[in-house]
Amino acid sequence: MATPVAAINPGVRAGRVIPGFGLTLGFTMLYLSLIVLIPLSATFIRSFGLGWGHFWAVVSTPRVLASLRLSFGAAAIAATINAAFGLLVAWVLVRYTFPFRRLVDAMVDLPFALPTAVAGIALTALYAPNGWLGQLLRPWGIQVAFTPLGVVVALTFIGLPFVVRTLQPVLEDLDKEVEQAAATLGATARQTFLWVIMPALWPALLTGFALAFARAVGEYGSVIFIAGNMPMKSEIAPLLIVTELEQYDYAGATAIAVVMLVLSFLLMLGINALQAWTLSRHGGR
Repeated sequence: MATPVAAINPGVRAGRVIPGFGLTLGFTMLYLSLIVLIPLSATFIRSFGLGWGHFWAVVSTPRVLASLRLSFGAAAIAATINAAFGLLVAWVLVRYTFPFRRLVDAMVDLPFALPTAVAGIALTALYAPNGWLGQLLRPWGIQVAFTPLGVVVALTFIGLPFVVRTLQPVLEDLDKEVEQAAATLGATARQTFLWVIMPALWPALLTGFALAFARAVGEYGSVIFIAGNMPMKSEIAPLLIVTELEQYDYAGATAIAVVMLVLSFLLMLGINALQAWTLSRHGGR
């Protein structure tokens, strides 16, 4: 008969591997305050120093609104593309065995490993009008580099691993017997995928989408090279913040940062609420 852990070490209670809840909670809150809460609070305090009228005048200029639309719009498009193709990549890596599968699996992590500036330079070299891919697209009237399309390409590149790595463990744990049972009951492959597999994948897919979107909204290094950085056309909000800082307009920079922070928080809150609703609907926790 196995000896209970509590009998061996009475100081260790069931479900508590690390003793001292109060102490660990205190260190947790201190760490979060130093790393997250205090910097964000400083951003709000600095921007509020402008006053509401000046704050609104800064964030409602056409240039700022155009940069916000591009940043959030391109991030949403890139995250949606990654959600679709990330699911496909994760499915192939988990469900099929093929030569060099481990190499392909490792390549998914390249956007994690590459410095963002290197990624931006590489994408620009590929999609510039005289680049390997750019010169193939030019006869079709498609220009990627130095346009908003280039921003979407860069954000798609850096966001793919978030979706793939979020979906892979779920796909690996998915019981294939459930699919076999659905086939036995007469379900087609399409019906099995839509009504058996996808409900189990939805929470992880939404999480991957949220992570890719969050990374894309604040991305800077891989975008500035391929975007062209033309105001009102291909200028992203993070670049506009840097521009304001270079002009020593710290209050204006923090005002734009606050708008990005609030919009990102609201969007992430909505995605998390949708994820929680999906979990409750399908009986998950």
